Amino acid sequence: MNIIYVVMPAYNESENIRTVIDEWYTVVERHNEEGKSRLLIVDDGSKDHTYEILKQEATKRPLLIIKSKKNSGHGDTVIDGYRYAIQAGADYIFQTDSDGQTRPEEFESFWENRQKYEAIIGYRNHREDGISRVFVTKVLRFVVYLCFHQWVKDANTPYRLMKRDTLIQYLKLMPKHFNLPNVVLAVAYVRFSKNRTLFLPITFRKRQGGVNSINLKNICIIGKQAIRDFVMIRRRMDAFENRE
Repeated sequence: MNIIYVVMPAYNESENIRTVIDEWYTVVERHNEEGKSRLLIVDDGSKDHTYEILKQEATKRPLLIIKSKKNSGHGDTVIDGYRYAIQAGADYIFQTDSDGQTRPEEFESFWENRQKYEAIIGYRNHREDGISRVFVTKVLRFVVYLCFHQWVKDANTPYRLMKRDTLIQYLKLMPKHFNLPNVVLAVAYVRFSKNRTLFLPITFRKRQGGVNSINLKNICIIGKQAIRDFVMIRRRMDAFENRE
């Protein structure tokens, strides 16, 4: 089957969220042959009017599901969305962010390749989000290589289409309250499903409004903790491989 859930975490995105819903809702409508595909937005305890706007939009859009949770960070929110989509019966889970930086019109090349690959991950080929963000991506690529001995083109891109069954297996590698689940998922796909993982170029626009909740100071704090977590996750991956 071809049931798809488009999963988005959202935090303080009141300036962007209506436009983002407009853009991505049409994608779900276009790929809803079974009548069960959905746009799922998980609000991470926003302090602005994001959740109120989501509730308003959900009354007008039957394919929009909204969830609200206590604030616990981007990583927890993404995983929460993944698990909800899996439990709801999604065959494919596509994740992107709610800040308007990604382009829905680039989704079709991912969907066209869905049956050939376990995961199709975007890499940010044309970037408009600033030199500092590009630098962070390059540093992360190097850290991932040091910790996992895997070269991942763009490990943390918020633009990825994944098959249900493989995602279920790789989510078992995550510790609780982990900040960078998409990095670990990208590493897992490259390590265990290398020939069935495709990287496609995507555009990454400037943030369309609001303020990014993750600044360079937070990135450094998250990064320091992530390196410790990566060591533990590497052991989990080794054990996972030995069971295969």
